[in-house]
Amino acid sequence: MRNAFSQALVTAAQADSRILLLTGDHGYALFDEFRQVCPDQYINAGVAEQNMVGVAAGLAKGGFRPIVYGLSAFVPMRVLEQIKLDICYEQLPVILIGDGAGVVYSHLGSSHQSTEDIAELRAIPNITILSPADRYEMTECMELALRSPQPVYLRIGKSDLPTIHAAQPSFQFGELCPIKQGNNQICFIATGSMVSTAIEVSEKVSEKISEKFNNIAVWSAPSIKPLNIEQVVAIAQSHQIIVTLEEHSIYGGLGSAIAEITAEYAPTRVYRIGIQDRFSKFCGSYQYLMQEHKLDVESVTSQIFLALKT
Repeated sequence: MRNAFSQALVTAAQADSRILLLTGDHGYALFDEFRQVCPDQYINAGVAEQNMVGVAAGLAKGGFRPIVYGLSAFVPMRVLEQIKLDICYEQLPVILIGDGAGVVYSHLGSSHQSTEDIAELRAIPNITILSPADRYEMTECMELALRSPQPVYLRIGKSDLPTIHAAQPSFQFGELCPIKQGNNQICFIATGSMVSTAIEVSEKVSEKISEKFNNIAVWSAPSIKPLNIEQVVAIAQSHQIIVTLEEHSIYGGLGSAIAEITAEYAPTRVYRIGIQDRFSKFCGSYQYLMQEHKLDVESVTSQIFLALKT
């Protein structure tokens, strides 16, 4: 997925000299090609993320199209005030890239893990939040972000997960992508790294549970804000249970957004699977952290069984 982002960035910068890449002393290998092909469009702002966002805002006012790259623990977490006032208040066309979202940087501890980024940005006006699940969604998200006249935050999670789509899907801001068709009992709506988990869990649940729960529908949510209310309502009206899956806190993320819409327009049961209200207890591999937070396939499958019994 990171390679898809890098390629989309190089292609866009070659076609438009107004596109500038700003990085807070991160992503050197990722941007090797960009620095070689477009050296005059690359700015290393150093370990000064708050200043970097201010610089991006000034460049946007000057007619450039800045793309700000950082670890999601720093962009947006460390620079929330600057994003709010320098970029969103002014409605400037700045793209913010938060890499390593969720618990990807597992060995580095809670300071480098980002499970609150969606929640903190959802409440800020004038910003779109994107969360692609694979390289094809990433390419489409980049194309949408580059066409947007307003601020966009693009969240990158684990980059080496399975490919979800056979080809690049077409969607607009707010739209969910159908991955698997299913019955009218239960469906999964997942985002980012959890889409591949949702697919695998849907197959496991279908194998082990009663016939009426076979063929669970799976949707991907590459756009978290906005969400297409009519589409979510239609899904809610045609299913008894919606399960949301995200590598993010259960508060303020995809699950909250879906629950807010259904509570107001089409009351149905929404079961949120994500990171509970706590920090990671230990450091370890990414797989270990996903197990600790009960976001691995087996743990999610067990949670689904529990939800269906209650």
